[in-house]
Amino acid sequence: MRVLVIEDDTTLGHALQEFLADQGYAVDWLTDGDRVLGALAGQTYDLLLLDLNLPGRGGLDVLRQLRQDGNQVPVLIVTARDGLEDRVAGLDAGADDYVTKPFDLPELAARVRVFGRRRTGQAQPLIEAGALTFDTVGREVRANGQRLSLSVRELSVLEMLMARVGRVVTKRQIVNSLSAWDADFSENAVEVYVYRLRKRLEGTGASIQTVRGFGYMLETQPA
Repeated sequence: MRVLVIEDDTTLGHALQEFLADQGYAVDWLTDGDRVLGALAGQTYDLLLLDLNLPGRGGLDVLRQLRQDGNQVPVLIVTARDGLEDRVAGLDAGADDYVTKPFDLPELAARVRVFGRRRTGQAQPLIEAGALTFDTVGREVRANGQRLSLSVRELSVLEMLMARVGRVVTKRQIVNSLSAWDADFSENAVEVYVYRLRKRLEGTGASIQTVRGFGYMLETQPA
C-alpha cells in the first residue's frame, strides 16, 4: 500500500515516514499543501495522511479540491485541531477518518490497516490463502502453522498476491504500491523478490505463477 503523508512538522513527518515504512508501506512525504494536487496528478496513492495546519494551501482546502475534482483517494486527517466543529468540518469535506494530535503510533497503525483491508475487500485482519495465513497486525505469514521468515519487502509483495489469490497482479501494480520517491524499486527488483518468495513457499502448497506479458498470480492448494 502506498501512502502520502502531508505534514509540515519535520520531526513528526520523518517519524511517520519511518514508522509506516517499517510496517511495510511505501511512504512519500510532503511538507506543504501547495504540492499535494501535483503529486496526486502524477502518482496513485492508497491513502493520504493529511495535516490541516499547513503552509501554503491549507489541508481542508486541499481536501475540498480533491473531492471537487472527483478524486476519491481515502484521506485520514491527522491534526492538532481537536474541536467538535473541526472534526465535523473535516469529515463533511470528505475525510474518511480523523485523528487528533498527540496520538499513539499503534493506534494510527491500526487505523491505516483498516484502510488496507477496505482496499483489498478483507473484513478481518487475517488474509488466508490455502495453507497460508497473513496476520496484517503482527506482519507475519504462517504456512501450516509455521512462521515464514520474510523481509519487509517480501511480506509486502506476498500480501498483495494473497489479497488477490487466483488473480493476476502486474509488476507495475507492485512497483506503484511499494515504491516510495526515495526508494530504488524497479520491475527488476520485483523479479528478485518473487524469486525469493518462490523459494520460501516451497512445500507449502502455494506457488507464484508467472503470467507472461502480465505479471504474477498466487495459486494455492486446499489447506
